[in-house]
Amino acid sequence: MFVLFAILALIVYGFLVFYIGWSGWRWMKPREFASFKTVYIVAIVFLALSFVFGRLLPDIAFLSMIGSYWIAIFALLVMLLPIVHVILWLLRLTPLPRHRAQKWAGFLTLAALVALIGYGTFNAYSPVVRAYDVNIDKDVQGLDKLNVVMVADTHFGLLSGPSHARRMVEEINKLEPDIVLYPGDIIDDNLDAYLDSGIDDIISEVKSKYGVYATLGNHDKLDGPVEKLIEALERSNMNVLYDETITIMDDKLTLIGRKDRTETDRSDVAALVNGVDVSRPMILLDHQPYDLDIAAQNGIDLMVSGHTHRGQIAPGHLLTRALYENDWGHVRKGSFHSIVTSGYGFWGPPIRIGSRSEIVRINLTFSSTTG
Repeated sequence: MFVLFAILALIVYGFLVFYIGWSGWRWMKPREFASFKTVYIVAIVFLALSFVFGRLLPDIAFLSMIGSYWIAIFALLVMLLPIVHVILWLLRLTPLPRHRAQKWAGFLTLAALVALIGYGTFNAYSPVVRAYDVNIDKDVQGLDKLNVVMVADTHFGLLSGPSHARRMVEEINKLEPDIVLYPGDIIDDNLDAYLDSGIDDIISEVKSKYGVYATLGNHDKLDGPVEKLIEALERSNMNVLYDETITIMDDKLTLIGRKDRTETDRSDVAALVNGVDVSRPMILLDHQPYDLDIAAQNGIDLMVSGHTHRGQIAPGHLLTRALYENDWGHVRKGSFHSIVTSGYGFWGPPIRIGSRSEIVRINLTFSSTTG
C-alpha cells in the first residue's frame, strides 16, 4: 500500500514539475538558443530531484539546502500559476495583445514569487513571543503562579542553525522562565548536523529556575539507539521525559512526557498517570496534539504540543485545522487546557506564509473555583 502511494505521489509530483517547467518555457520562449534549452531542462530536472535526494542523502548539505528551497518555490508556483493562466485566458476576451499580456504576467509572477519568498523567510527567522493566560483549578500551597516558556519544532540542523538557536536562547532568557518545556522535534532528523554545528552547546545556555524538560517528536529519530539522542539532549541541560512522569518543585507540580505517536510501544496516558497524586497540577508534553478528550479524562490540567507548524505555508493551515481539534493556540475544555504552538523552526524550507515562528509564554496561575 505504501509503495503504491509513493508511486502515485511521484507521478503527481512529476506532472506538476512538468507544468511549472512548461509555464516557464512558454514565458521565455527559448526557440533560438539550443544551448539554453538544454541548460533549462537540466536545471528543472535537477531542482525536481534535489528535494527527493536531499531527503534520501541528508549528509549532502548543499543538496538538502537546494531541495528545501526548491520545495517552497514549487509549492508557491503550484498555487500562483493556475491563477495566472486563468487570468491570461480571460484576457483573450479583451483587445489587449496576447504576447504582451503573457510577457508581463511572467514578470509579475516572478516578482510575486520573490516577494513571497522574502516575506516567508522573514516570518521563519523572526520569531515572536506569544502569551497565554491559563488558570489551573487547583490550590497549590506556596505556589500562586508559574512562568512557563514552551518551544517546539525547533528542527535544529542545517537551515535552523546556530544563529537561530542563539536567538532562541536570548529570547527565552529575557522571559526569565520558571520552567522551560520542549514538546518535541528538537532536531531535524540528523543528530550529527545538530552536534557538528555546536547547537547543543548554544541551547545549554537556556536559564530556568526549576529546570528544562523535553519530550521527543517524530523528527527526533536516529538510525541508532534513541539513547544516543537522549544523551546528547541531556548534555544540553534538558531533562528528557521519554514516557516518564516526574514531580518537581518540592512535589508541587507533575510533568509527564510521552513518546511520540509514531512509536508503537508508547504508554497510554492512563498508565503514565497511574498512582500520581491528582491534587497536584499535571502538565503533559505530547508532541502531536491528538486525543485531547483522553488527556482531559485522565486528569491532565495542561497539555502542550507542537507538530502542526500551523500549516507553515498557507493554505496548509486549512489542512491542519481540519485534522486537529486544536492545531494552533489555546483550547479549553472544562478544567483542561491545550496549547499548541506553530513552532520555532520549520520543516524543509525556511519559509512561513500564514504562520510565524514563535516562542510561547504561559502565565500559569493556581486557584480553586470550588473552594
